[in-house]
Amino acid sequence: MPRKKLDKSFKSGHNKEIEEDIVFDDIDEGGADTIKKLRDKLKKCVEEKQEYLDGWQRSKADFVNARKKEEELRGGLVAFAKEGLIQDLLTSVDNFDMAFANKEAWESVDKNWRMGIEHIHSQLLKTLEEHGLDQFDPFGEEFDHNRHDSVETVVTDKKEGDHKVVEVMQKGYVLGGKVIRPAKVKVGKFE
Repeated sequence: MPRKKLDKSFKSGHNKEIEEDIVFDDIDEGGADTIKKLRDKLKKCVEEKQEYLDGWQRSKADFVNARKKEEELRGGLVAFAKEGLIQDLLTSVDNFDMAFANKEAWESVDKNWRMGIEHIHSQLLKTLEEHGLDQFDPFGEEFDHNRHDSVETVVTDKKEGDHKVVEVMQKGYVLGGKVIRPAKVKVGKFE
């Protein structure tokens, strides 16, 4: 059987179906069936290629999303652990504040010892600030139940003192924009 001359030219584009132009010289009856089978097989291959490519792209996107979610969870866990530790240290900060509040007793202590304790207190506050803790003293602010915890209502004779913080019993703290401990306050009530 003599060999037939086969001239093929393919056109393709990125992520597009391949178009095929096959030119044959002197095609016999059996050759037309072969060409049809080859075209069907090529079409099936192109469809499978696109299916595999789509699946791979979906898998890659899923992996990227899973990695982002895992990083967010890890960051949340670190923040949660940090918050717990900082809340435990706030008891020590409160104890320093109570010691400093009694001016008469504090002034009677040896000056060098007092300076050492004040230095330790300032180092502790600086370290907490470096980890994102901000202290707030809401004296004179409008009462906000999200930032303040009212322990008592104080009658005031001034209208502008109504619903305002008139005394701070314990300072409040914010960590990363979140109030981790509201300030304990006394709130004025105009009568």
